[in-house]
Parts: sequence; structure tokens; C-alpha cells
Amino acid sequence: MVYMPRLKCLTVWIGSQVLLAGAVLLGAVGAAAQTAKVGKIDPTWLRADAASKTVEFKLVAGLTDNNGGMNFNGFSRGGLVLTVPHAWNVVLHFKNEDPNLPHSVEIIPDAAAIPTGPVPPAFEHAASGQLEQGLSGGQGSDIRFVAGKDGSFLIFCAVPGHGAAGMWVRLAVSDADKPALAAAAER
Repeated sequence: MVYMPRLKCLTVWIGSQVLLAGAVLLGAVGAAAQTAKVGKIDPTWLRADAASKTVEFKLVAGLTDNNGGMNFNGFSRGGLVLTVPHAWNVVLHFKNEDPNLPHSVEIIPDAAAIPTGPVPPAFEHAASGQLEQGLSGGQGSDIRFVAGKDGSFLIFCAVPGHGAAGMWVRLAVSDADKPALAAAAER
């Protein structure tokens, strides 16, 4: 974007060929940035205890630069799916590692339109404190809830604008035998 004003200025003096070259260059840079954003699942993020029907998930806000730091565990726009068996206890060990922005987390129903800020959580107690203000870098919170209904949900940053900008991953509650993590196509 820094080069765009220069390209416009050069277009006035040199002609449309520079604009075309600039568009190709910007497209190549954008494509390289997209391929660099692929997240990687760390198996240590997930722990399960079948005897107590409890799953613990390490949820890290701003883990990478993906999506301008607005990501969970390096994933955004639904690119990560946490699957949890119905009626299991869920513990999200949430920590904000983004040094620049505050973040929060809540579990919300999946919908075609992504909210711009906090909405009522899908499960009782399925939200961090300070939903709108978020937690500062280095702060964290444990979120504990029971996955009491089947369906598709979002693990969503409720700081106004963050979720709408893609800071959400997926939670699937089903009759699965055990919890799992998987990468998915972004939405």
C-alpha cells in the first residue's frame, strides 16, 4: 500500500503500463502473503481425559502475524476446528500473546453473518471476562463450560470489529468418540 501513491503519480508521468506493472507486483506480493499464512496444528494444544469427560485446549490469541495478529493459534476465519464430544467439560486456557491489541473469547452459535461485537454465548459460562475491552497482551483466563448441545459454533473474539475481521475458529460439538483438532478451509 505504501507504493500505491507512487504508482498513481508515476502513471500520470509515464502511462498506463506502469499501473499494470504495479498491479501485477501488488498481486504477487498479496499471493506470497496468503501462502505464508498457513497455520500449523501443535498437538500439545489439546488434552483429553475420557474418564472425566474433560477436554482442555490451549487457546492463544495473536500467536502469529496471520490476519494482522487477529487469530487464534495462528488460524483465522474458521481455519481451525476443535471437535468436542457432546456433554463433555471444556476448559479453554486462553492467553493473549498479541503485544499490540487486546482480545477476548466467547463461544457463539455459527451463523452466516459474523457479529461485530459480543453476543450472548452459546453455552453458560462460555466467555472470558472483559468481552468488549479484551485482555491485554500477556493476560489470560480459563473459560470452563459444558458442551451441552450438538452443533457448529465459533470460538470468537468479541472485541468490537475483531471477530468480523476474521478472528474466529470453529467448535464442533457432536457424538464424536474423542476430542480432535483439524485444519479447515477458511470462510
